[in-house]
Amino acid sequence: MKNENYYFFAATFDPINYGDEPPISSEEFRQLCHKFLSKEDAAFLKYCYYDPKLCMDAIKPTGSDFIDNFMQQERGFLELLVSLRAKKLGRSVEPISEGHNAFGDRVCKAVLEINDPLEAELYINKERWSALEELVNISYFEVINIYTYLLKLQLLERKHFFDKTKGTEEYQNLYKTIVDRNIQEDKK
Repeated sequence: MKNENYYFFAATFDPINYGDEPPISSEEFRQLCHKFLSKEDAAFLKYCYYDPKLCMDAIKPTGSDFIDNFMQQERGFLELLVSLRAKKLGRSVEPISEGHNAFGDRVCKAVLEINDPLEAELYINKERWSALEELVNISYFEVINIYTYLLKLQLLERKHFFDKTKGTEEYQNLYKTIVDRNIQEDKK
């Protein structure tokens, strides 16, 4: 893969930190990427998702060291997490890929100690963010940083989606709707 710089495009990114609201949706950003990246670099966007099926299926080299490292890290983490959770339930799972990694080992060990599923997911997201920080290049204008920005936007969206207050409000609204519907049906 050619190492192309995207000075104009990268200079337009709003800075983001883990606790921030996403300044743009990941899908809007993905559309901008297709507009500003070369066709060769844009072709790798299809791998820039936190999607377990995609990670498990993408085992052949893609042509991008960054994407390959990202996929390998996610695959190792997901396999180990599934294996350890299965073991906790008295079941076993055969490994599919080349094995585990330091990220997976560290995160899985901590996640299994967290009893609250929301807290476990938030911990995984924060660790994924930190792992992305370790994978990026120093040059802000390289395509690797664009891929990383896209992945970070997804983590911010996911974190926002898991907001405890909003989740509780949505649950209460859904519950009220179901109760109201049942009351209406009982009156018939």
